[in-house]
Amino acid sequence: MNLTIISLGGSIIAPDKVDYAFLRSFREAVVAYLERNKDAKLVFVAGGGAPARVYQEALRNIRDDAPQDMQDWLGIKATHINAMLIKAVFVEYTEDEVVTDPSAENIAFSGRILTAGGWKPGFSTDTDAVYLARRFGARMIINLSNIKKVYTDDPRKNPDAKPIDSISWHDFRAMVGDEWTPGKNAPFDPIASRLAEESGLSVICADGRNIENTISILEGKPFEGTIIGA
Repeated sequence: MNLTIISLGGSIIAPDKVDYAFLRSFREAVVAYLERNKDAKLVFVAGGGAPARVYQEALRNIRDDAPQDMQDWLGIKATHINAMLIKAVFVEYTEDEVVTDPSAENIAFSGRILTAGGWKPGFSTDTDAVYLARRFGARMIINLSNIKKVYTDDPRKNPDAKPIDSISWHDFRAMVGDEWTPGKNAPFDPIASRLAEESGLSVICADGRNIENTISILEGKPFEGTIIGA
């Protein structure tokens, strides 16, 4: 089975509101990919995007002592909404329910696309993607967000930050640390990174808004992005 796990960042599903123009084009490209590759199956793990940020920020503005686990739960619920949207976008290919517990033993995957959202506090949907990669025997995760590559530092704050083509898990984890906080801005979350390294997985980080580039990754063609753990 030709199976690929895609962590579909909330920043491209709903950067400030649902980007339906992107999702329409994304749907067309993915459907064409599936029609060309009859043995291909995809798992989309949706991030929270703007809905998560809006509600988390609201709670923090209401309470100075906003509980971290409740901030996580607000983000998790936002991922469920986005995952259901992705399921609906590809409804003719998605025969199963949205996955909200990637550790469950009875996950059904009878269609060609499976959608998933967040699970529980303590990490982002990147970690859910790792669990599903291990569950279905995938060796690679495509992590799509709004950045073209991983940088040595935040390029928005450091003009000397340099793009990285490939990096080991050891060096990447030294950059992102080992702890998760709700809304943490990292190319791949620290908990997911530890699990991916332990599982021998590689991750490709790329700009999901470049749909042609995403299809190139899926089809093993040259692409723009960063390979972690190559």
